[in-house]
Amino acid sequence: MTSPTNDTALMPYDDVLAAFDPALGLEVHVELNTASKMFCGCPATFGGEPNAGTCPTCLGLPGAMPVVNGKAVESAIRIGLALNCEIAEWCRFARKNYFYPDMPKNFQTSQYDEPIAFDGWMDVDVDGETFRVEIERAHMEEDTGKSLHVGGATGRIHGADHSLVDYNRAGIPLIEIVTRPILGAGEKAPEVAKAYVSQLRELIVALGVSEARMDQGNLRADVNLSLSPKGSGTLGTRTETKNVNSFRSVERAVRYEMQRHAAVLSGGGSILQETRHWHEDTGITTSGREKSDAEDYRYFPEPDLVPVAPSREWVEELRGTLPENPTARRARLQEEWGFSDLDMRDTIGAGALGLVEETIAAGATPQAARKWWLGELARRSNEDGVDLVDLPITPADVARVQALVDEKTVNDKLARQVIEGVLAGEGSPDEVVASRGLAVVSDDGALGAAVDKAIAENPDVAEKIRDGKHAAAGALIGAVMKEMRGQADAARVRELVLEKLA
Repeated sequence: MTSPTNDTALMPYDDVLAAFDPALGLEVHVELNTASKMFCGCPATFGGEPNAGTCPTCLGLPGAMPVVNGKAVESAIRIGLALNCEIAEWCRFARKNYFYPDMPKNFQTSQYDEPIAFDGWMDVDVDGETFRVEIERAHMEEDTGKSLHVGGATGRIHGADHSLVDYNRAGIPLIEIVTRPILGAGEKAPEVAKAYVSQLRELIVALGVSEARMDQGNLRADVNLSLSPKGSGTLGTRTETKNVNSFRSVERAVRYEMQRHAAVLSGGGSILQETRHWHEDTGITTSGREKSDAEDYRYFPEPDLVPVAPSREWVEELRGTLPENPTARRARLQEEWGFSDLDMRDTIGAGALGLVEETIAAGATPQAARKWWLGELARRSNEDGVDLVDLPITPADVARVQALVDEKTVNDKLARQVIEGVLAGEGSPDEVVASRGLAVVSDDGALGAAVDKAIAENPDVAEKIRDGKHAAAGALIGAVMKEMRGQADAARVRELVLEKLA
């Protein structure tokens, strides 16, 4: 079975904006980094032997009794506070009833009408314009297991020979953060969605409550989108694109659904309220299942868990542990780094703020850190179709590459080859330099021979230099660099050229 292709009718984006107003809604699931699961003592770790990290409680066996993970409650409160939410004085869990093979209990223990955090907001910046994203709720729940479909070409159930289920992830603590409809974004709706998820990830990492690795499923976004006739002030029928796992894909999914909705509506059709699958390879969505409403899940209070009632003293104590406000942090970093408004806007827009900060902390200058992440590495992320944070190179690696440049071990051109080697899994920057033989040659013997050859092969240029036209030395330096495959110390080559000819 091959991946779906984009044979769905799409309206040109400018035409969408002329006829419709988009409304966004984002549901972000954050997998907490607690030591144990939400309601039992099994390890909450990524990977491992299938079904090894399970027990009667997370497998939903009869008679097993759940107990709430206190650290998960603490993390939920801190996330809520960081999102400017109210923290409930009393809340409880509910059973969300539906069948799915990777949910062993046939219900999910979640929160419904009484979330632990509610009525918050986060401001995000897109091209210098600030959009306030209102947070409806942040509630606690448990993750499901993982289905593995074997024998098909795409890893999906269609075309597979059989399916396997790994329950290691079942019961891992989740916080689901749900926005209210985001209105008024217009043409910037895709960028607002991307910026919100990116900034939310930064905040989660700063709080230290999750690894927030989208590539490993620690942070997943469901993208809700609807269109309404221009200026109508109503909300259209929404679709929910599930489990979008990169910032880039969040933006692409919003744009695609806007164009698809508009084509359906303009053709006289109606939008089906449904979940949809995002296909990273083809950049399209396909139909999943008709979307259920809350009453379809037959929510009722979880009888085996006591309510959660965080004291106000504890909440205020946790408020004191919060990291710096994101807006204040960005203003401080911009001043410390000496970035212009445009520099900062581009850094934030690329999703590179945290990466640049970590690279500077590892020893690079602000300008050098920004140069690599927004230059060579941004180019690679675009080519590979991944977010910057998912590239297989660390801020410490990037800082070391710049240190090698500063030490004159490599030049900028060779440094790009060092980065290429690190991204290819060839080891640390120093190991790549050694294995590829990339160190700059500064030995006067080898350089002198190459300079002599360049002079002999370019007598007219040599004569200009003898006549005092030192700018012409660039041609000879270029010839030497070519001869030595870019590994010559250009500054020393210039000195030798002028010594021999001036």
